[in-house]
Amino acid sequence: MSAITLKVPDELAERIRNHQDRLADILELGLRELNAEGQSRFEGAAEVLEFFAGLPTPQEILDLRPSERLERRVRQLLEKSRSKTLEPREEEEWEHYQFLEHLVRMAKAKAAVKLGNPPASNA
Repeated sequence: MSAITLKVPDELAERIRNHQDRLADILELGLRELNAEGQSRFEGAAEVLEFFAGLPTPQEILDLRPSERLERRVRQLLEKSRSKTLEPREEEEWEHYQFLEHLVRMAKAKAAVKLGNPPASNA
């Protein structure tokens, strides 16, 4: 095992002291988060998954809307998809967002039923 020395603001140092027995875990999680930032296909998905992990109420599920950043990215991909100019990596990202939208729609339909407001039929 290696030892390292860090210079951090006093406030952060105090917060770290409260969790010093888990410092290695905290650093590992932080590094994973930093690595994930560069993977745009997981942006938005992480937001939605974190939202659902918080066990929202049916009304909170119905009120769920994408962040401006996610909405902007989906619009970009939609435009490129319509013009058939998606690169392979973007195509994969687009498919991820379509699946994510499907999951959110299912959750909203179930939430509506729980609140006694079943979704309108498309028939």
